[in-house]
Amino acid sequence: MNKVVLITGGSSGIGKSIGEFLHKKGFVVYGTSRNPEKVLNSVFPLVALDVRNTESIKTAVNKIIEITGRLDVVINNAGVGITGPLEEIPMEEIKNNFETNFFGPIEVMKAVLPQMRDQKTGLIINITSIAGYMGLPYRSVYSASKGALELVTEALRMEVKSFGINITNVAPGDFATNIAAGRYHAPVISGSAYEKVYGDTLSTMNEHVDAGSNPNEMAEAIYKIIETKKPNVHYKVGVFMQKFSIVLKRILPDTVYEKMLMNHYKL
Repeated sequence: MNKVVLITGGSSGIGKSIGEFLHKKGFVVYGTSRNPEKVLNSVFPLVALDVRNTESIKTAVNKIIEITGRLDVVINNAGVGITGPLEEIPMEEIKNNFETNFFGPIEVMKAVLPQMRDQKTGLIINITSIAGYMGLPYRSVYSASKGALELVTEALRMEVKSFGINITNVAPGDFATNIAAGRYHAPVISGSAYEKVYGDTLSTMNEHVDAGSNPNEMAEAIYKIIETKKPNVHYKVGVFMQKFSIVLKRILPDTVYEKMLMNHYKL
């Protein structure tokens, strides 16, 4: 029996690449989008879902289960970027980021766990970020929301293991997607104390995304995890130095690591 896969945020970027790859491998793939009627080129069906809306999540999950009778793999991929000096990011944008990157995935997991528990099997893959392993300047909120999801996954993984359900985190580095265009970034304010350094850092971050890895690397990594009987707690996908930065954070004194980051961002 072909496994049924649900991917949130499956209309573009990493989610779309994962969906297309798994579709070619014979999986029954369902993606989600806030406005699926506007997506005309998807090779797998898209259902309406907004991770910030609990009823939207329940309706989408129930629809897929009604059609397929099961749900084997759920990939919490929907997310948004956010940048800016913490002092200048509006509070409503901070809350919106956590609604999308943290509370949304929790609501999705709550919606699918009963079905997986009934099946006595299931896999949830939470797409986090290498940025979630460290507090990055002018990406504080993004780092915090992705880091929070990493920790929740660690805890929930232990809570549901006896039900035959596996949960894992996959933290990507920079990939060439449209995330920069879709994220919220606090405006560079003329005369602000952060004007020059934030403006320069924002340009650097956009260059990193534009020069990022091919999203198909993420798709291949996800496929390997699905095919693994006992997935690890954490996976990192990206270029060597991005993954190695996590190792350095573990072994270097805090102030040395901080200095290294500040040099990287020219602060």
